[in-house]
Amino acid sequence: MADRLQKPVLVLNASFEPINICAARRALVLVLKGVASAEEESASAIHSARAAVRLPSVIRLLEYRRIPHQTRALSRKNILMRDRYTCQYCHRTLPSGELTLDHVVPRSRAGESAWENLVACCHHCNNRKGNRTPEEAGMRLARQPRPFSLHTSRHLMRMLGKSDAQWRKYLFY
Repeated sequence: MADRLQKPVLVLNASFEPINICAARRALVLVLKGVASAEEESASAIHSARAAVRLPSVIRLLEYRRIPHQTRALSRKNILMRDRYTCQYCHRTLPSGELTLDHVVPRSRAGESAWENLVACCHHCNNRKGNRTPEEAGMRLARQPRPFSLHTSRHLMRMLGKSDAQWRKYLFY
């Protein structure tokens, strides 16, 4: 059941604009608290002693939320999401636990922990690169690291939406 509660759910503003993705557990709490309504439901349900509740696939906030210029916290999870769980050196897509974060300019050389200097990297490539720049190690980045933007966020929603047909009508392709 824990896996079902982690399934991604598309979050729409009251205007039906896609604004976020959250876990099914959080979506269910928002619906039960009366903050959101389920626009689409998945086939799976959770059961209590007296009832069964279908898990939402798409929820819509009941009150419009003004979304400020979208910035995301610098975190391991957000870097991995931005880089689509793909090593930026060998291009392999891996589970979160098999990826590390690499400082493109090593910290020992005043490389900052910033969006523009961190990339998803597999253990093998991180060890191979070591305390060098990609050029010194003879390695090339798949793409230059950039901050998480609204474009990145929408792209992730579209990618996740490919596996959930219920999302497609809310994401403009």
